[in-house]
Amino acid sequence: MSHSAKSAEAQSLFVTTHWSVVLAARDESSPDSAAALEALCRAYWYPLYALVRRQGHTPCDAQDLTQEFFARLLAKDYLSSAAREKGRFRTFLRVALKRFLANEWDRVRRLKRGGGQAPRSLDTAMAEDRYQAEPGGGLPPDCLYERRWAMTLLEQTLSRLRAEHTAAGKAAEFERLKGVLMAERGAIQYGALAAALGLSEGAARVAVHRLRKRFRELFRAAVADTVSGPGEVESELRYLVGMLGET
Repeated sequence: MSHSAKSAEAQSLFVTTHWSVVLAARDESSPDSAAALEALCRAYWYPLYALVRRQGHTPCDAQDLTQEFFARLLAKDYLSSAAREKGRFRTFLRVALKRFLANEWDRVRRLKRGGGQAPRSLDTAMAEDRYQAEPGGGLPPDCLYERRWAMTLLEQTLSRLRAEHTAAGKAAEFERLKGVLMAERGAIQYGALAAALGLSEGAARVAVHRLRKRFRELFRAAVADTVSGPGEVESELRYLVGMLGET
């Protein structure tokens, strides 16, 4: 592949990114503003909920604060400082949330629960069950947030990969093979997979290779959505993979 072709491929990752969603949400005249904010809320509310909880807030207060934070991103102009050249999206949201907690906690505490401009479809009740179930250990709040962010990107990637296989009529194959995505290559039991799928071992190896390759492509694209340019993708990938690997 030529240098220009590689450059074009890298740039293609940024045609539709979470940064562009942020910038669309900043423009109050944009008809896509509400949809952009909804997309932000759906994709990234849980890592922020976990951060609020780790800051010492009760489950009820954390639910209110997380919802109110997203609801007021536009109204309070928290997005005014967002720009793709200023760094990673995960960092922007973390800093904005901390500013919100420092400046707005007294006001939010006085609000009647559910009475603010709460965004739709945030299952914050289920979030507490998830928060309690997930290992956090003695991690500092910021570190916990970074791990939850990495997990969110991983979950989005798996969801998209599952959807692709379902659309292709291969949902059962995906369920059989998904366990190999994070496995060491030498630990994969190709014979057992072949028997379970009714394939030859050679065909099973091909299926595993294709699945893992597509998983890497989708995860890379998800990460690319959250950084300011193609040059940051590799370092962000290494960082997030490291966060996923921590116990």
